[in-house]
Amino acid sequence: MAIPTLSYSPTSQNQRVNGYEITNDEQPKIYSVENLPQGSELDEIIWAAYRQVFNEQQILDFNREKNLESQLRSGQITVREFMRGLILSDTFRRLDYETNSNYRLVELCIQRLLGRAVYGEPEKITWSIVIATKGLQGFVDELINSEEYLDNFGDDIVPYQRRRVLPQRNSGEMPFARMARYDSNHLDTKLRLGLLKIYKPVVDNSSKVYRRAVVALGAGAVIMLVLTLGLAVT
Repeated sequence: MAIPTLSYSPTSQNQRVNGYEITNDEQPKIYSVENLPQGSELDEIIWAAYRQVFNEQQILDFNREKNLESQLRSGQITVREFMRGLILSDTFRRLDYETNSNYRLVELCIQRLLGRAVYGEPEKITWSIVIATKGLQGFVDELINSEEYLDNFGDDIVPYQRRRVLPQRNSGEMPFARMARYDSNHLDTKLRLGLLKIYKPVVDNSSKVYRRAVVALGAGAVIMLVLTLGLAVT
């Protein structure tokens, strides 16, 4: 018997409020295949999808999913299916799924697929149970087939961080791309298994030694001067 998905209440977040601000450089660029882009325009859409899923520090030619790219270019799959393929790829599984707790994985996937932060601990617990019972594929399928995803991005738009900047504020929210891929649980696990060591910082005492040497040389010079003057007098 499958465990029913727990319910949770949305918290107040920017993307839940309709915006009427004028588009400017701070607003996210929308990448869509709705107008049947070709060539370099399609390259930009593919790059945007990689950047959304992996962030720039993980985008390497070795990690590219060229088979998925080919299917998207030929129109065999939609952008939504392309995003699903990237999240379920061996690269994402190796770099994100296997190195994080379920709670952190929920945060990453909601940020990258739904374009928002999680609605607090209740939502993290809810989706963590889905991961535990249905696995990564079942979790991703529920997110990417959700009403929230379809209403905001549909089949043609690459997900993006929604309403990061508000005109009433001096600064916007932290871009998801700048947030750490790992959480404290990953660090604690590495330390517990002995896979990572924390070394004590090396204290540089060279300045103290230098000052003492200068003082000693100065004192020695004064003593020699006194002795020399004393001998000269006698």
